[in-house]
Amino acid sequence: MNKKQIVIIIAVIAVCGYLYHLDPKGLVKPKATRTNSGVASDSDKPAAANITIASVSSTAKAAIGAALTAKINDLEGQLKNAPENSKPALQKQLAVQWDDDNQPAPAAFYYQAVGRKENKYDDWLNAGNRFNEAYKLTQDTAAQAFYTTSAAESFQNALKLNAESLAAKTGLGIAYVNGAGMPMQGIALLLEVVKKDPKNIDANLNLGLFSMKSGQYPKAVDRFKAVIAAKPGFEAYYYLAETYKELGKKPEAIAAYQKSKEMMPDPVFGQRIDEYIKELKN
Repeated sequence: MNKKQIVIIIAVIAVCGYLYHLDPKGLVKPKATRTNSGVASDSDKPAAANITIASVSSTAKAAIGAALTAKINDLEGQLKNAPENSKPALQKQLAVQWDDDNQPAPAAFYYQAVGRKENKYDDWLNAGNRFNEAYKLTQDTAAQAFYTTSAAESFQNALKLNAESLAAKTGLGIAYVNGAGMPMQGIALLLEVVKKDPKNIDANLNLGLFSMKSGQYPKAVDRFKAVIAAKPGFEAYYYLAETYKELGKKPEAIAAYQKSKEMMPDPVFGQRIDEYIKELKN
């Protein structure tokens, strides 16, 4: 199993954690002052003092080990001593390296830094996507708030450069629902995406997750089935199984769990799935 698969497993566990600990009816976060754009105003934004490129890089280095950290340290050293006009290229290298190491938080910061200097669509899109990924992989609520706000700003900048981008609208919708703006505005963006692209995997997957979060399990089933029809994957089968379990459809849940296990041949993940199946059979 490669590193990417390991990170995806962690992401599934993390997403399930935040999904089931949220108020099922709490799509809208109260007592938040919003700007007309739907993004939190400066007074609502989390303090960024403790969430910096240095702090997230330190945590990420501990996760990837000494060998991979050496490559990062070398690039960081080059960046520190580089003239201003050479920094964006090195920041891009760092972003790509962190991507290769499956660490979205530091990658997001570097893509954001490049976006601020060069203002290119791809960099803003990458920054937003990585901030959304980082949100899923942490249970720190302050960090989550910072990541969703940063993701929303990145996708808004991407849309200024490409107003019809479905990828940017999808990412912005996800960030809004996760807390960066008005949740129903985020749902509307995702629905707009699937109206134009019914097979859009990211939009359907997240609409399914948000349907689960609000207790609309039949709708969630339809969304996850749409994802599987477009591109079968262990993650969609996993969430489909979770949804069937909530609906009390044990045979369907077991079958979906089995498919998820088959598509992710990892012993630890497989053991977890076997435990879920055993519980359903008892």
